This record gives sequence, C-alpha cells and structure tokens, in this order.
Amino acid sequence: MAVAFTLSRDLRKRLDLYLTDRVPFLSRAQAQRLIDAGAVTVNDRPRKASTTLRAGDTVRVALPPVAPERIEPQEMPLDVLYEDERLIVLNKQPGVIVHPARRHRDGTLLNGLAWHFRHASRVGGTLSPLGADDARPGVVHRLDRDTTGVIVFAKDEEAHWRLGRQFETRRVEKRYLALVLGVPDPPAGVIDLPLGPHPSRAKGHREKQVVRHDTFGKPSVTLYRTLERFDGFALVELELRTGRTHQIRVHLAHEGWPIVGDDMYGGPILTGADLGADPPGRTLMGRQALHAALLEFAHPATGEPLRFTAPVPDDVRALVSLLRSYRPGSGPVKVKGARVDPAALGL
Repeated sequence: MAVAFTLSRDLRKRLDLYLTDRVPFLSRAQAQRLIDAGAVTVNDRPRKASTTLRAGDTVRVALPPVAPERIEPQEMPLDVLYEDERLIVLNKQPGVIVHPARRHRDGTLLNGLAWHFRHASRVGGTLSPLGADDARPGVVHRLDRDTTGVIVFAKDEEAHWRLGRQFETRRVEKRYLALVLGVPDPPAGVIDLPLGPHPSRAKGHREKQVVRHDTFGKPSVTLYRTLERFDGFALVELELRTGRTHQIRVHLAHEGWPIVGDDMYGGPILTGADLGADPPGRTLMGRQALHAALLEFAHPATGEPLRFTAPVPDDVRALVSLLRSYRPGSGPVKVKGARVDPAALGL
C-alpha cells in the first residue's frame, strides 16, 4: 500500500520523525528501515532519514503488506457505546491494557474485541489490519492502563486512515476529567510545555515522560478548566491540543496538581484516613483518577458528526461523593469553554 503526504507548512523535522508522526503504527526504527530500503521518497527522490522536510515537500511511502500477529480471542466484559461496520466505540474500564505488549500478550482490549466480533457483535467484522505487525490492529489512539472512558477502534483500513488523519490534524474533540491534589489557580488556563522521555533509562524512570526544553521535547499543549473545588482537591476538565504519552498526567504534576492516585507522577494514594472517613485503612483511589469523558469526530465513511460520552466509573463517583461530604470547598465553578457536565456523567 502506498500513501503520500504533502507538507502544508515548514516543519523543519527529520524525515524519519515525520513518518512516525504521520503513520501511528510505525516506529522510528521501522521508518528508518523503509527509508534505507528506498521505500520512501521526498519529491520523488530517495532521501536519508536525517533529511529535513520543508513546506511543499511531498513524501511518498510504500508500506509493506501487513503480516498480522494473531490476537487470541478472549471473552471479557466490554461496554460498547456504539458499533457499525466501520468502527466501534468503547467505554474502557480501569486496569485493562489497550493492545498486547512485550509483558502483556493477552487480557487486552484487542483480545476482548476479537472475541466480541466472533460471538457478540450485531454487525460482525474485524479490526483494521493497519498496525497488526506491531500487534495493534485497529488502534487509532490509546488510553493508559488505568485511564477509563471513551476510545474508538477502526474496523477497516479506510476508516483507520481517515480517523487517524482526524486525530493528527486535531479535528477530534477530546475532553477528560481528573481529580487532582490542590486547587488550580487560576481556575482555567493553558499548559504549553514540551514533553519527552525521562533522561534516565533506569528502571522506574524509562517509562516516564518529563518536561524537556531540548531536541527530545515535543510541543505539548493542554487546556484545563476547574469544574468543582473541594478543600485541597479539585475536579478538572482537560482538553488536549496534542496527544503525547502521559501528557495530562505530566502537565498537571508539573504545575503542582498531580492526579489523585497517580503515584508515578506524585499523586497521592488516598485512604479513608486522609479524608477522615471510615474505615480509615480503606484505599479510596489506588489508580490515577483520569477519565476520557467525551470524544467527538466525523464518521470516517459518511462524515456525520459523532459525539460520545462515558459515565464516570464507580470509584471516581464514590471519591467525589466523599470529598463533597468530608472536604467541601467552594463547590462548582462556571468556566468558559467547558464541555463536560459532571452531573450528566453521574457525578
């Protein structure tokens, strides 16, 4: 399969890095191998991976045929928000990985979807083969293991490319809810800080992202809006303008408002004792309290606007109730631009 991209602006980005941004399932090493094999041209001429791209350049890529890695079907509960012949939208539950990885070959959403399409789907189908060589068929975007909420998967190549293009060009509306330690001041604002991998590759650091003002830092923009204030905590709506790994978690922690339960980035693991609630030893939130509340995009086949919301999970709902009882603050906040109604999602 061949694809072509024409740059509309002067990115001053290396060819291999540009390809990994444009083709979601392509790693940098895979991009470099394609370039070295002559499968990538810039303005119809082979180039090196280090070639800097500029406005008007046309990049053509001959992608090799996909050799799918088999995803074993596994029955698991799936909260299906919508499904048709081209895509499926789920309300992801906590503790579930989206796709197989080195240490997690099963028990993922893809395993559950493979079973669903065979045994439970009204319309059937399969996941798009794009990304199958990395065990990521149909994966358009991802949510972290313990992040809950709306996620979409593509069921064919055309839907996959069109959805991926919408995410890349920021024509997808994504809003998250997070419970944070601290009360943001001002109540709304923009966090514009570049993110990249932690400079240490030691265990415990190599999985983390950090703010980096060097060549490894990628532009990252998060808009935050406080929806409700408690005593020492807040419910915040987040809007992503970019989609970096752990972006919301790192940006909020850097500003001094780590997400409750996100111990990787300094968020507290709350117990009953922290709020003066019984029993004092009960863990109230043992994961990051982050929820993908709203997702809007155009249907890849019809162009019809689609809007999906997901109710917050029980643990977040219970914690908000406890905060209102044991740590009441000034309460709900009206902030311009907020799109998520907490009450409509069960809060």
